[in-house]
Amino acid sequence: MTRILVADDEPQLLRALRITLKARGYEVETAADGATALELAASRHPEVIVLDLGLPDLDGVEVIQGLRPWFTAPIVVLSARQDSDDKVAALDAGADDYVTKPFGMDELLARLRAALRRSAPATDDVVVQAGAFTVDLAAKRVRAGDREIRLTPTEWGVLELLVRHPGRLVSQRQLLQEVWGPAYRQETNYLRVYLAQLRRKLEPDPSHPRHLITEPGMGYRFEP
Repeated sequence: MTRILVADDEPQLLRALRITLKARGYEVETAADGATALELAASRHPEVIVLDLGLPDLDGVEVIQGLRPWFTAPIVVLSARQDSDDKVAALDAGADDYVTKPFGMDELLARLRAALRRSAPATDDVVVQAGAFTVDLAAKRVRAGDREIRLTPTEWGVLELLVRHPGRLVSQRQLLQEVWGPAYRQETNYLRVYLAQLRRKLEPDPSHPRHLITEPGMGYRFEP
């Protein structure tokens, strides 16, 4: 039975999530504040954490920062905060996904299933199939059928980072910092240019991408 830790200070929502998740076959632990969430994460070893950012004692980003040095399972943030800066801060701290309140329970369940599916660690020799093309991370090659698709080093850097986190939202800041370097963390126009180039090379219909998905104001997601 998959164990989920839900940390939220709204009693009614916490109760609704406990009932719904248990009905879906999950084992559920709950916490109403950040300190309790950290304690339960250490003692109960959940396989995924659902975390509200607006906890009464610690900001959710602080909780993520306290978890990430040792906790490797997915963290799905649940928050009423609409500002993209809050979302980016949570993702940069180590969150795997972000669901904005109010939300549909089916959406949250789908996000949890996706987070659990992709929680297995990536390996250096994996070959990822995405529709009409394959990405060989070890050989640093992309192929569409028998044809090799030539990428520039920068295009490869962007694609590799996304492919190594399938289904996970990778923030603009993380992409810029890891591909271009810390001095380029604000140059979001670079990402628009290079994602457009990658879509032209990889997507069957670049204007309606299926694999290289934009999350406006937040980042990008690779969907196999």
